[in-house]
Amino acid sequence: MKQPRAWQRMLSGRRLDLLDPTPMDIEVEDIAHGLAFVARWNGQTLGDYAYSVAEHSLLVEQIFSVQQPAAPAKWRLAALLHDAPEYVIGDMISPVKAAVGPGYGELDARLTAAIHLRFGLPAVLPVRVKKQIKTADNVSAWLEAIQIAGFSSTEADKLFGKQPAALVETLSIALRPPVAVRQDYTARVAALLAQM
Repeated sequence: MKQPRAWQRMLSGRRLDLLDPTPMDIEVEDIAHGLAFVARWNGQTLGDYAYSVAEHSLLVEQIFSVQQPAAPAKWRLAALLHDAPEYVIGDMISPVKAAVGPGYGELDARLTAAIHLRFGLPAVLPVRVKKQIKTADNVSAWLEAIQIAGFSSTEADKLFGKQPAALVETLSIALRPPVAVRQDYTARVAALLAQM
């Protein structure tokens, strides 16, 4: 029997096999472009632009760097790339991911491994680093919930945990055109790679 088509042509010209991705088919420009057009919160945010996964990823890397000032560039890059698979599989809110089941997680893990290898990271991050990135991700989600997604701080505290006031008071959510976010994401990946 013929296998169903599982690849997608990227703007770089690469064919990315979503079920069996290889590092050779991963390009930062494709990731940055895709993430700049993927809306977090299913697009249910305030502002003239969708809050993109690329913008979220830049914020998570910033928070991670504040929380882990001695972290090497490779772990800051891992923080920046933490949602990179969403450039081809999209972003789903957590309740939907849970309803979809383990298939989504398996697809995400395969794409993450290929992306990590492409950029010189281990296919699977150390547990400690993964937890540190998740902590930064939760700070970002809390900020997004409060500042642009219409949540009360009480509701955000229940969902994402109470966040340190000294940190969150110094951060704000940016809503920018996709082209600006795409450029900043690509530039930040290049800057971190140059430090590795």
